[in-house]
Amino acid sequence: MKIRVQKKNLEGEVTYEYEGVLLHRDENSITLEAFFDREDMPFMDVVLKKGDRFVEHYYMDHWYNIFAVYDRDDGKIKGWYCNIGKPAVIEDGVVSYVDLALDLWVSTSGKQTVLDEDEFGKLNLKEELRAGAWSGLNELKRFFKNNKPPD
Repeated sequence: MKIRVQKKNLEGEVTYEYEGVLLHRDENSITLEAFFDREDMPFMDVVLKKGDRFVEHYYMDHWYNIFAVYDRDDGKIKGWYCNIGKPAVIEDGVVSYVDLALDLWVSTSGKQTVLDEDEFGKLNLKEELRAGAWSGLNELKRFFKNNKPPD
């Protein structure tokens, strides 16, 4: 089953949209498979390639989503890209989230890199959103330090 993914800004406007295929659904989360549709680009300690497989985990009860990134050529895991945002809204055939700029990259070695803190700092956020974002980031950091990441 195809699912439309919508990344939204603070005003609720869709800033990026694509389709994935449903892998799993439960009452608080959804897992999709999608493929990187941009040209090859260096990113952190890897190269994201057009056609890389993303297994994307969205949660209605957490302030983040997690993308497990697999190489298009050999199928090996490259790392985990995590978006900090408001909890996902999962509706019939659509999953959406409001992106709050902060991101976390976790390499296969376990190294964690927080991205876009400057951009996050410039957002005019209510305290509730700012606190939710930091809470989500800290939860992710603990998760990747103490648990096996999702695949």
